[in-house]
Amino acid sequence: MNDSTKVLAAMLAGLAAGVAIGILFAPDKGSETRDKLTDALKNLADSIKDRVADEIDNLSEVKDTVVEEIKSKMKSAEVEFTETRGASSSAAVHTEETIKDSIKT
Repeated sequence: MNDSTKVLAAMLAGLAAGVAIGILFAPDKGSETRDKLTDALKNLADSIKDRVADEIDNLSEVKDTVVEEIKSKMKSAEVEFTETRGASSSAAVHTEETIKDSIKT
């Protein structure tokens, strides 16, 4: 559980406790209390939706960054492999020519 999730969970717990205490000590009629509770829960739901949307955006950005890093590393590995393969081929040809020259003399 990361810090953002912990903060969100603490905020939700605090809001729930506040709503519960407010209901217990409310001097209003039951219908007014229910209306206030409904409004508070709608606000809570909206806050949660906003927070989830923000976290989804953050995760999407992280995913894009990771994908780009992987692509970059794969390209670097491909270039290194190609260079190494070329150098190995050149060395093999040179060695073959050296052996042939040695046999001729």
